[in-house]
Amino acid sequence: MATCTNLSQEELEQVLDSFTAACRTAGLKVTHQRTEIYRHLVLTPDHPSAETLYKRLLPTLPTISLDTVYRTLTTLEQHGLVARIQTAESQARFEAVFATHHHLICSRCKQVVDFTWPEIDAATLPQDIAQWGQIESKTIVMYGVCSSCTS
Repeated sequence: MATCTNLSQEELEQVLDSFTAACRTAGLKVTHQRTEIYRHLVLTPDHPSAETLYKRLLPTLPTISLDTVYRTLTTLEQHGLVARIQTAESQARFEAVFATHHHLICSRCKQVVDFTWPEIDAATLPQDIAQWGQIESKTIVMYGVCSSCTS
């Protein structure tokens, strides 16, 4: 399973430098709040909702508002820096985008787990899909019951 918490300090700095460069390229201001929201998403393995992210950031960013978190996530998503994961219950969860991976979602506890699948990432699309138009990305989301919930 892929997890972003495995990043060394040097790797984290590289990811954040890439984030800063991507923001500047997109014409976005690199604010402390944007950087901290992105940093938290990079370092957390649990794909928080906007509300959860807001509650976690509040102790270190006491002036941040829930509206700012929502607007920042939307802006970063529009620029491909953050991904929205829709759960079966329609509560959006978020993650930083910096490595190709897919998701397993437990239908009981709602845990979202990252995994890599290089064979799918490299697979050639079937002809009827390829003729549809230009595919920009491939993401697999699998739903099931995790081992913690079945034990």
